[in-house]
Amino acid sequence: MNKPLIIEDGYIFIAVPALLAVLAGYFVNAYAAAVPALLALYFAYFFRNPHRTIPEDDTALLSPADGKVMSVEEVYEDLYLDKKCRKIVIFLSVFDVHVNRAPLAGTIDFQQYTCGGFRPAYKDGVGYENERYSVGIENNRTRILVTVIAGILARRIVSWVTLGDTLSHGQLYGMIKFGSCAEVYVGDDVEILVQKGDRVRGGETIIGRIVK
Repeated sequence: MNKPLIIEDGYIFIAVPALLAVLAGYFVNAYAAAVPALLALYFAYFFRNPHRTIPEDDTALLSPADGKVMSVEEVYEDLYLDKKCRKIVIFLSVFDVHVNRAPLAGTIDFQQYTCGGFRPAYKDGVGYENERYSVGIENNRTRILVTVIAGILARRIVSWVTLGDTLSHGQLYGMIKFGSCAEVYVGDDVEILVQKGDRVRGGETIIGRIVK
């Protein structure tokens, strides 16, 4: 899915403070224009969609988002995989790229949007309490579940795909606005290659590898 350097969802967020900056500069002074101008620049930065070089390796499981690995733990996933698996939790700050990319090529054969609260995304338990969107991706090698979770400032999760769509490796499929968390659930057929504290880049960092 091709998207511009700045995601369309951000245009209104950029345009409004930019217009306010112009009006303030014209009718008041340059100092009055500084705050809305900085806000417009931040929104342009936040909604950026930088080019990423997708690894040419079908066995590689890519990070779905930019951010910091907060934990790698064993859990029982009963929403889609319905088995004991590993969960990789990635926290996105308001300065990270917030577009989401498919960790592997495959078909979306599960999706679920859940309303919820807006606790800080780094808090334990937000995957069960906060607004979230989950997609299950399956191919002839494995099945994974990816859940993106709203944070204290994230008020909307955007998806550009739907049930039955086919995703390519590293393809853009959505974004979260203003601070969030991403969780990747994998079975024992995937070797985890990241650990707590690692920095990852969506569509580029290999967080796991299919070994069976």
